[in-house]
Amino acid sequence: MFSKSKINEPGAKTPETPKPAATGDADTSGAKQAAASDYRASAPKAKPPASVLSADLHITGNLKTTGDIQIEGTVEGDIRAHLLTVGEGATVKGEVMADDVVVNGRIVGRVRGLKVRLTATARVEGDIIHKTIAIESGAHFEGSVQRQDDPLSGGKPQAGGQAAAKQNAAPQPAPAKPSS
Repeated sequence: MFSKSKINEPGAKTPETPKPAATGDADTSGAKQAAASDYRASAPKAKPPASVLSADLHITGNLKTTGDIQIEGTVEGDIRAHLLTVGEGATVKGEVMADDVVVNGRIVGRVRGLKVRLTATARVEGDIIHKTIAIESGAHFEGSVQRQDDPLSGGKPQAGGQAAAKQNAAPQPAPAKPSS
């Protein structure tokens, strides 16, 4: 009977009370418990929900995350995310870069994404650089569309601009050297 009550108690208390001969067995069961808890710790975690910026929120500044963002308010600045959803009443003024971009509201600025989707309520004023794009009937779009296999790699306008400036600057000094 005494052993039955011990069995019904939590496992952590059971191995600590037995005599030294049982301690070796307790170490083995403790190792098994540790291995089981390690397994649970290494199990994949559930994906966190998207960060939601409510309709009454106005942000001035850049946003950067590896997670998902849903914007319902106004953002003046660049946005980097995994999945970006711009709500119907939302406005973004700045460059947007994400693996997936879903636009229900308004974006003024460049959009870069592997998958870009403009819904019927979308209004985009700026260039879209994408791998795949879907534009629903009724969406308003002013700008250019360019397909690239990796639209996110050229996402740093400063680096791309500097590279373009170097390429344009390189031919200019070359004619100057032969004339000297």
